[in-house]
Amino acid sequence: MIKNINKNQASLQQISQPARSTDRQVGQDLADTLAAHHDHCVGMAANMIGVHKRIIAVSLGPVDLVMFNPVITAKSQPYTTQEGCLSLRGQRPAKRYHQIQLAYRDMNWQNHHIKLTDLAAEIVQHEIDHCDGILI
Repeated sequence: MIKNINKNQASLQQISQPARSTDRQVGQDLADTLAAHHDHCVGMAANMIGVHKRIIAVSLGPVDLVMFNPVITAKSQPYTTQEGCLSLRGQRPAKRYHQIQLAYRDMNWQNHHIKLTDLAAEIVQHEIDHCDGILI
């Protein structure tokens, strides 16, 4: 189900709690909401729809991927960029890494480990920051 976008900064700065397998509907709602905003959004965290769980959805080219409890396990090649956010106005500087390794669970609650680079890595880093209550 498509949800409203949370723009309350105090709410967005709360640290999200670990997701559980019973939170799959939140993952689906997040995916539906991301799809509804595809023309101007490439990633969302659950707190952006008002749910403080460690769940993100990202658009990686033609594929949208929902990740439960994503954790960056390695990162390299730092850089500074300007990012925007659906929950905030304007763009702000952010420190990111060109390459990351990531562990997460999928919608079927299976474990995955992947390597991401460049824009895909940046999107995931932005959304994990949301889970940690960090706003750009």
